[in-house]
Amino acid sequence: MSDEMHPSQEMDAWVPHRGGMSLLATVERCDAESVVARVRVPAQGLFATPQGMPAWVGIEYMAQAVAAWSGALAREVGGSPRIGYLLGCRRYEAAVPVFEAGAELVVHAQCELTAENGLGMFDCRIELDGRVLANGRLSVFEPPRDSGVGASQSAPGEER
Repeated sequence: MSDEMHPSQEMDAWVPHRGGMSLLATVERCDAESVVARVRVPAQGLFATPQGMPAWVGIEYMAQAVAAWSGALAREVGGSPRIGYLLGCRRYEAAVPVFEAGAELVVHAQCELTAENGLGMFDCRIELDGRVLANGRLSVFEPPRDSGVGASQSAPGEER
């Protein structure tokens, strides 16, 4: 896998999220067991409040980093990012109530377990300038490729 930085205009190649739900800015590094992505916290938009981005949105930042990791694996075998499912988050702890608008967060996701049935577990953390702002463990599910569930989907108005 690549260790190159990938800017936001290329995020469609990494994650199935589109439009306002595509929250990652870049993928900084990705290998067989982990991914490091960046998020630029917006001042306005989906989920934003006048105080900043609620820290609970960090779970989605982590989930999208996991989606980018999965998308990278799919691309290596000629596929494209697929819909996956966040099943849950354990021990999510945030050191701040909100992420400040304009902050550039670094999201780390480390694969701890993947199973042939599509289940996975990832240790994740969100940092700002080396300080951990949030961490948690995500449980995810990506349907097997031959199941027909979670196949690559187009946004409304797009053709496949």
